[in-house]
Amino acid sequence: MPKVATGELRLQAFGVTEPGAGTDTTRISTFARREGDKYVVRGSKIWISRAEHSDLMVLLVRTTPREEAARPSDGMSVLLVDLRKAVGDGLTIRPVRTMLNHATTELFFDDLEVPAENLVGEEGKGFRYILDGMNAERILIASECIGDAKFFIDRASAYARDREVFGRAIGENQGVQFPIARAYVQMSAAELMVSKAAGMFDAGEACGTEANMAKMLASEASWFAADTCLQAHGGFGFAEEYDIERKFRETRLYQVAPISTNLILSHVGTHVLRMPKSF
Repeated sequence: MPKVATGELRLQAFGVTEPGAGTDTTRISTFARREGDKYVVRGSKIWISRAEHSDLMVLLVRTTPREEAARPSDGMSVLLVDLRKAVGDGLTIRPVRTMLNHATTELFFDDLEVPAENLVGEEGKGFRYILDGMNAERILIASECIGDAKFFIDRASAYARDREVFGRAIGENQGVQFPIARAYVQMSAAELMVSKAAGMFDAGEACGTEANMAKMLASEASWFAADTCLQAHGGFGFAEEYDIERKFRETRLYQVAPISTNLILSHVGTHVLRMPKSF
């Protein structure tokens, strides 16, 4: 951990999502078979960011088949994989080209051997560990969304002050000014939720609901700010030199990943408001 903290070791990859499971994590099929002092891993992962730029990866696998586990969330374990040794020796990393610069990949495990000592925590309890890590991830992404929203609002308001059409600054027009102001209001409210979730996480408190809500509010605030900024810039918003089009594409991701807005609403509806589960 000290080497990770100083940057000497890069731990940036989080191997959870699979092609056949998506956000239904209990249905992952990548399996780690215990053989003496090692695990042998077979399966695949998708949408694993930064795998090509990381030394280590936290990997969620099944160590007990789903049908043999007492509960669907049981029987999963977490392994720490040394990517420097694994690539070319049981692990293949294939980049996935997307509309944004996110360095995401697909992973293929073909009898990858991982030392048994690389098991994180207890075997079979990995899903619980991953959930806690997901809270941190959602708060982190929410914070990134707040930064994106501030970027768009700063660019939009500056452009609205300086850009003149029909003999006056376009920011004088309420049709331009009010959406930018609304974006600022939405961003400020979302930032408070992010701060609350982060404070609860740092205090060691249960914060699953708050992390989810922070991520949802921040992702929607950043997307509204992005759309408003692009509209304010008009045609120039599509020009690469302004950086608007790049950030516009990137910020749309966060209503889909690392968890979709619909699943967040499902969490609030069932766990907070105690309505029936729809799946």
